[in-house]
Amino acid sequence: MTYTTLVSAATLAANLDNPNWRIFDCRFSLADSAAGFESYRSGHIPGAVYADLNQDLSSPVQPYTGRHPLPNFDSLAEKLGKWGVNNRSQVVVYDDAGGAFAGRMWWLLRSMGHTQVAVLDGGYGQWRKQGLPTTTALPKIGASAFRAYLDNRQWLSASQVETGLASRSIILVDARTPERFLGKSEPIDPVAGHVPGAVNRPLQSNLDRNGLFLATDQLRQQFTDLTSPFPAERVVHMCGSGVTACHNLLAMEIAGLGGSKLYAGSWSEWIRNRNRGVASR
Repeated sequence: MTYTTLVSAATLAANLDNPNWRIFDCRFSLADSAAGFESYRSGHIPGAVYADLNQDLSSPVQPYTGRHPLPNFDSLAEKLGKWGVNNRSQVVVYDDAGGAFAGRMWWLLRSMGHTQVAVLDGGYGQWRKQGLPTTTALPKIGASAFRAYLDNRQWLSASQVETGLASRSIILVDARTPERFLGKSEPIDPVAGHVPGAVNRPLQSNLDRNGLFLATDQLRQQFTDLTSPFPAERVVHMCGSGVTACHNLLAMEIAGLGGSKLYAGSWSEWIRNRNRGVASR
């Protein structure tokens, strides 16, 4: 059996010794870029390799990009091979933020043609809650070969978003908190507000009180209510920098609403051009 959206802690635990499974720790803090790796070194799921949002899952920031530009996919494919991933591997990614960062790696792999990738439901917290094993030992993994089949139709540029909104051919869903979306608070980016015409779906809405994803039917109903009458293929997700937006994209896939896209540059790229509109209500 393969997993393409979520995997439970119990299922991952049962496959820790499965040679076809590869695990990645994606813990990260926007406030302290070293915190994720420090947490990893203090304890992680056995066999997990650390994938850094800045160093591995993004490329360097440029004058007109957002805070986390898409990585160089050739370089990422090479890294995946060095990390033991091949085109038949079952990949599992996790973090300690409900999937907010692990979702980025999930989406990147899917965009590279690798659908056998799943987010650990409940993340590291659920793993610890169930009393499952952790280690501080770094994994010893033999290199493999990973070939990417990149599909650049999975994301939109700022100009494509502008055109889509102007023609009313897309609906733009922003995963940031309501406070940031409405411009009441902006702790990260220099301009507050949101893209005119966007709707708000905070990623936290996808999780229950235990930090697990909501049931499929709940997610389907909520996203259908939010994005109707647009079909899933016309839904575009954004956030602050194209990272946490992947959480909503994942939630739609869980709900059986496949085909939505990512505005990769998101808010931090949008505001680089002063000619682009900004709304605050």
